[in-house]
Amino acid sequence: MCLHPADAATFERARTELLYGRELRRNRRPRDARDHLHRARQTFVLLGADVWARQTTVELRAAGESVGTPDRQAVRLLTGQQLRIAQLVAAGATNREVATQMFLSTRTIDHHLRNIYHRLGIRSRTELARALG
Repeated sequence: MCLHPADAATFERARTELLYGRELRRNRRPRDARDHLHRARQTFVLLGADVWARQTTVELRAAGESVGTPDRQAVRLLTGQQLRIAQLVAAGATNREVATQMFLSTRTIDHHLRNIYHRLGIRSRTELARALG
């Protein structure tokens, strides 16, 4: 629900959708967040607000959406959040570095990596880099 009046500026409406979607996702309601985030992203893209559109894309991926990913088999098996973590790890980042960059705990990164390894049927960071490379 958006409390902006109907004649409010489009950018401000989209920004509110982004912030509300982010809050829903952080309160463990990703399904509810996705609608708001999709509307915000669509508006930012139409307005040419690339920085805001990228930020919204990151939030959508964190909410479990695969947005704008390359069409490869390994990539299709992962959620947006898992893909982002896998790409960072494949690039050589440690779990702590990934956690810091994504504003998550290292335990959350560990959990995601276990799921990534299981989904891709791999056992190491080297195999992960090969699967994404």
